[in-house]
Amino acid sequence: MSRPPNYEFQKWWNKQRENQHELFVDESEKPSCLTVEIRSPTADQAVEKERARSARQISWVCLLRFQKIANSFAYLTNGFVSVLRTANRRIADADLPSRRQQSRLYRVIKAFLIVVVTLLVFELVAYFKGWHFSPPTVGSAAEVVDFVELVYANWLEIRTKYLAPALQCLTNVCVVLFLVQSLDRVVLVLGCFWIEFRRLKPVVAMEYPADSENVNVEDYPMVMVQIPMCNEREACKFSLGNLQFPLYGFEFLLHRLYIPSLVWAQVYQQSIASVCIQDWPRERILVQVLDDSDDLDVQALIKAEVQKWQQRGVRILYRHRLIRTGYKAGNLKSAMGCDYVKDYEFVAIFDADFQPAPDFLKKTIPYFKGHDDLALVQTRWAFVNKDENLLTRLQNINLSFHFEVEQQVNGVFINFFGFNGTAGVWRIKTLEDCGGWLERTTVEDMDIAVRAHLCGWKFIYLNDVKCLCELPESYEAYKKQQYRWHSGPMQLFRLCFMDIIRSKVSSAKKFNLIFLFFLLRKLILPFYSFTLFCVILPLSMFMPEAQLPAWLVCYVPGIMSVLNILPAPRSFPFIVPFLLFENTMSVTKFNAMISGLFKFGSSYEWIVTKKLGRSSEADLVAMMENEAEPLVESTSLQRSSSESGIAKLNKLEMNKKSGKNRRNRLYRKELALACILLSASVRSLLSAQGIHFYFLLFQGVTFLVVGLDLIGEQVS
Repeated sequence: MSRPPNYEFQKWWNKQRENQHELFVDESEKPSCLTVEIRSPTADQAVEKERARSARQISWVCLLRFQKIANSFAYLTNGFVSVLRTANRRIADADLPSRRQQSRLYRVIKAFLIVVVTLLVFELVAYFKGWHFSPPTVGSAAEVVDFVELVYANWLEIRTKYLAPALQCLTNVCVVLFLVQSLDRVVLVLGCFWIEFRRLKPVVAMEYPADSENVNVEDYPMVMVQIPMCNEREACKFSLGNLQFPLYGFEFLLHRLYIPSLVWAQVYQQSIASVCIQDWPRERILVQVLDDSDDLDVQALIKAEVQKWQQRGVRILYRHRLIRTGYKAGNLKSAMGCDYVKDYEFVAIFDADFQPAPDFLKKTIPYFKGHDDLALVQTRWAFVNKDENLLTRLQNINLSFHFEVEQQVNGVFINFFGFNGTAGVWRIKTLEDCGGWLERTTVEDMDIAVRAHLCGWKFIYLNDVKCLCELPESYEAYKKQQYRWHSGPMQLFRLCFMDIIRSKVSSAKKFNLIFLFFLLRKLILPFYSFTLFCVILPLSMFMPEAQLPAWLVCYVPGIMSVLNILPAPRSFPFIVPFLLFENTMSVTKFNAMISGLFKFGSSYEWIVTKKLGRSSEADLVAMMENEAEPLVESTSLQRSSSESGIAKLNKLEMNKKSGKNRRNRLYRKELALACILLSASVRSLLSAQGIHFYFLLFQGVTFLVVGLDLIGEQVS
């Protein structure tokens, strides 16, 4: 049996615990006495001094932060004022074009702007009258006899019954096209990842030794190198069949991808030098400088440069056409008609701002060995000015994806891609087999690539062989380049569609050419990009019955931008500007696509891309210093040639200074679209549509910046 509990002992024990707890509490409530006994006066003074010092430090930190905030605010204010002054000056100095000079697309955009502003006024009136919360009907508005309310009620009925369903149908079509194009982009990226994972590369049958001494010259095939150049200052005609279209060119110098006249001299010298120092037996290479200039001083300078390299023992020829038609295609066609061309097996083509490395031919020619069906070896472009400004950074993102993803995937899996017009080596037999260079479009490089593919030839792309070149640094030059690049494919599609249908290639290749190569990437992409983000999205703010989901406006474009930027990982901070700028460029690409598809006269303009002549001068000088070949002629002859060239260059510079100065421009289509998008953002703000509002706001500001030519090179 258990012992019974002792309740008296428990009561005593609990009473003792309560007394001890009160004792401990009483002692803890008097900490001051204990503290006074252990503190000293010197310790109190040190603590107070540290506290005072800490207070002064905090005040200084606060002052420094306030100063930084004030400086940042002043910097932003000065920048904003500077932008306003620049915009005001450009608006005041802008040349207002006549109505006849206004493009069709600009007239449509201007009418669209008037409609959007009118709708915005109606919506503001409706918002302040409370009609957004209780929309009036036609019957109720007629009873009240308020004209404005009656008009707004009729507008609501018309947009609900007729306009919104049509807009929703167009939206659904663009959504489908957008998803198909996004799927194509994802497939390309996955293909690129597969290539990197499996390390898939074109197989080379042999390699040339790095040492050029004690080699068998017969192992090196005969190679011809062409450098097409031009210097146009006149209104020319570009023939297409039996039609001729006048081309009013701007001042551009020396080559197809071009430069201002103050720096062009060193560019053509470096271009010729980079080709003449190729590590290839000299008796097995011939350089053709194809000069299409009409300026006698320019011709004399190029001739002097060619003679200088002839004196060094280089086999180089100068050619000038008397009948200058067809631009680059006509120039190349004329050069291929020479009798000595039959002695050569391959031809390498470089535009005049391209600088191939000395081992370029040694890295490309071996791929033709053992591949008799190989027509083209295309190399990658590397840009010397990709970090020059925001415009060149955004171009680098776009072109990096084009070369590393599109060209590489198409080259590995289907052995076909569009020839980039330069930095490539062709088999001359291929050019003869597919009809040679044709002057029927402004994209002669894509034209001959398509015809070669239809004849059964294969292409190889080398992503690890790079050729230095330059990106256009001004928006004006970049816009003209993109216009030609997007109008030419539509011209070519009209001309070669039936040839593709009647060709003997497989159905898969026909599908790839028609649907993927032309329709999806050249026609559908600019169509849905402009229609979806510049037309449907603003209209959907004024017609809320037509739904445009947020994932289509924000999330999917963001994912596609991330995929685009993967080949250029250093450009990740520019992902948002890249997305907005690509949507801004959609107006130019859409206009070019429509012009080329429907044969508008502007689609046949050949306006070359102006560039600033940035190049790797130090590399070329170092390579030239390694050349130990003695000159054939005496030093005095070189000195006289050099002095003559300097005199002619000074004369050209004086002519340039006396001419018309360059300046930044205003772009009307971009400014009109900026007003449209900003007006739509105000309407979306009234409806509290967060994602749509921010997208329209930032996109409208981007159009405004581009329209004022505040992106790219700034000319004072």
